[in-house]
Amino acid sequence: MTEVRLDRFRWWHIEQVLPIEADLFGAEQWSAAMFWNELANGHHYRVATDERGGVLGYAGLAVAPPDEAWVQNIAVRREAQRRGIGRLLLEELLAEAGRRGLRSVLLEVAADNAPAQRLYATYGFEPIGVRRGYYQPSNTDALVMQRIEEARPHG
Repeated sequence: MTEVRLDRFRWWHIEQVLPIEADLFGAEQWSAAMFWNELANGHHYRVATDERGGVLGYAGLAVAPPDEAWVQNIAVRREAQRRGIGRLLLEELLAEAGRRGLRSVLLEVAADNAPAQRLYATYGFEPIGVRRGYYQPSNTDALVMQRIEEARPHG
């Protein structure tokens, strides 16, 4: 397996991310403007890169004070899937939530994306609701999942 590095997602990564979005999400892909907005708002975004700096995957976390965060997206280039990159990205987002003392992490995942739902479940995410017709234009439902971090005693 090639070496994978996690780095801060910067504006110059957007050009490499857009083809991944198009391939994985089709008509529901994010635009360059949406990524620019995420970065401009200071959300926690990371890219997984290979030894040449090529983007293999990316993920983002939006903080909703006082103690909540939303996983905005996790995506891994099709030919780099099943190598643990998605797990690595998710673990980084959860670690950031922990560093910020955020007890609740939520996400939306397509109701028909069982592999992603299984991944999230292994990290303690549980379904808490459904958003009907959330993904457009496909009208696919989104399953809302939440992970609650138990409060840790001080000392």
